[in-house]
Parts: sequence; structure tokens; C-alpha cells
Amino acid sequence: MKHSVIISLAFAAMAIVSVACSGGKQVGVLTKPTPATTNLPGKEYPKINPDLSAVFRVEAPDAKEVSVNVGKPYPMTKGEDGVWEVTTDPLVPGFHYYMLTIDGKRVADPNTKKFFGSGYWSSGIEVPEAGVDFYLEKKVPHGEIRIEKYDSKLTGVERTSYVYLPPQYASEPERRFPVLYLMHGAGEDETGWSTQGMLGNIMDNLIAAKECVPMIVVMERGTAVLADADPAVRPNLFNFDAFEKVMVEESVPTFDARFRTLTDRDNRAICGLSLGGFQAYTIGLDHPELFGWIGGFSGSGRGPNDRRDAEMYPQSLNDDYHLFYISIGTDEPAGMYAGIRDLHLALDSLGIKHVYYESPGTGHEWLTWRRSLHQFAPMLFQ
Repeated sequence: MKHSVIISLAFAAMAIVSVACSGGKQVGVLTKPTPATTNLPGKEYPKINPDLSAVFRVEAPDAKEVSVNVGKPYPMTKGEDGVWEVTTDPLVPGFHYYMLTIDGKRVADPNTKKFFGSGYWSSGIEVPEAGVDFYLEKKVPHGEIRIEKYDSKLTGVERTSYVYLPPQYASEPERRFPVLYLMHGAGEDETGWSTQGMLGNIMDNLIAAKECVPMIVVMERGTAVLADADPAVRPNLFNFDAFEKVMVEESVPTFDARFRTLTDRDNRAICGLSLGGFQAYTIGLDHPELFGWIGGFSGSGRGPNDRRDAEMYPQSLNDDYHLFYISIGTDEPAGMYAGIRDLHLALDSLGIKHVYYESPGTGHEWLTWRRSLHQFAPMLFQ
């Protein structure tokens, strides 16, 4: 494995289970049932128990059957007061989407915030992680996340992006900053990284600890349909041609014009999770004049057809790019895990230098991607 850097799973696991302190309090340790941090203000349920099981309650006095699906369905029991309740098995730390089913109809939980995932707005619950605070809000200087809209001539519609500006953007008005373009996954949108991903906290904490170069992060909507596209042709999820055209011809120039960016490819990175990882590898490798750093979390490979040969990955890439980063969760679906690990092994056999990381005990989920960003961002622009 002389051409790659493999992050030690044993070291990562030790870091996860160790108990750290933040502000004098143990992080992620519950001593009593506690309302989830994803609840709406004033809502007591769902609650997280010390063993990380969750208690859900739903007021539906006229319902005949109620269940909650968080990883798997849990039938709920109706009390005399018409409130339905269930306690789940212990849940894996991190963020989980979930939905209620009331008499056969799927509905969001009125007690919690809503999150866009799987193509619709659903409920979500955050399960605390013992000893880990890198994605929690701390008393450090905070950056700003802006909602930016721009008219796209290529698509004929207004596009929306979220943009993270580091604290130094306001405090150092003459300074220019490198840029990371960060993609979401399939079924999600530009809100994902700033909400489910807790990007603002991760970047604020890294920058405050001087572990990361202050940077701008652009979170684009990862889909595009050109205005002249044939409406009868069904879009191919893995055909990124339209989105690539928008990124190159509109997105990068727009944000270079609106913000104080460093506009050379050595100060511009592209990365994404799941489908966004494939987009990042494809667009990044197609445009070495724009991007000098590439990452993929739970999804990476170069289109078309994700070929993994010397034509797609020549050794000259070692001189052309500063970093290739690949990550995967150890508990992801078997085929997905095997595919990403095989890419790592293929790059190794081709002599392509890269960093490969496996997130221990996590699946295709936001905790895998938070850990990956926390590791990836400090490597950039050094």
C-alpha cells in the first residue's frame, strides 16, 4: 500500500469511544431520558435514554394503528389518554431520518424539525455520540451560512445554494479565501450539509483550533436540467453532463464574482457524499484547470461507467492534483462498501496517491460524512 495513506481504524475507534470534555461537561453521555436536540422548542418527545434507545409519543386518539420507522418499523401502543408510545432498540449515534405511519399513511412527526432526504421532507432525530464534540456548537468564533440565489441561463430557472463564510471573512475584509465546492447525496439538496451535516459547527471548530485553513464552502443543488433538454427523455441519475456544465460555466464564475475567493485551481477543491462523490470525481478530473483537490465520501469514481484503469487514472494525476480522498463506512451496504474499497485498491495498483478512510461502525449516513469532512477539510490548501 505504498501509494496510499490509510487512516487507522483502530486509532479512529479509540478516538470515538474515549470520553472527552467540552466546557467541563462530558460530551454525549446521558444520565437520564433527555429530549432530542432535533425536537422543536418546548417539545419533550422524542426522548433519548442513557442506553441510546428512543421513546416516541404521538397524540392520535382516533387512530387505529400507529408505528414509527427509524431504521425499522416499531409498532406503537395506545394509552388510555389516546397517546401512542414506543421505545426503540438502542440506536446508532448520529443523525437518523424517521417517519410515522398512522392508519397506513406516512406523516412527519409534529414534535421535531424537518429535514430534506430521500426526496421529501421527513422527521429527524440526533442520537448523541459519547466522547465526540467536533460537530457540536462550541464557544468559538462563528462563520456565516448564506442562502445565495442566481439566475441560470443554462437551465432557465433560479438556482439556490448555501454558502459558508468563515469568521475571518467578516473580520479580515481585505483577505481572499480558498473555496471548497461540497455536494450532497441523491434525494437530498443544498440544505443537507448545513443541517444534517452540521457543517457550520465542524468548520467553525476546526478553524478555531487552527486545524484547518479558513475557507469558503459552496453547497450547490446537485441537479440540473438544461433549458433546451427534451422533456420526453428521462434524466439519468449518473449522467452529470448538465450539472457539470452549470458548475463550470455558471456556478464557479458566479461565486468567484460574488465573494472574495482565490480563483486559481490550487485554491479550489471539490468533494461530495454518495452521488455527490461521483459528481466530484467526475467534474474534478474533467476540469484540472479548475480544481486541484478532490474528495468522495461513500461515493467516488470517474464517469462514464466508473472505469478504473490507467486511461481513466494515469500516474500523471499524482503531479496534477494535490489530494485524492476516499472514505466509506464499515457498516454500509455490502455492495457499496466493496465498490469503494475496490476503487481504493485499484488506485493503489495504478500508483495513484490517495487517502483512504473507513469510518468504524457507521453506514450510509451523516455520521460517516461528518467524520469524513472533519478529516478531509484540514488536508486542504496546505
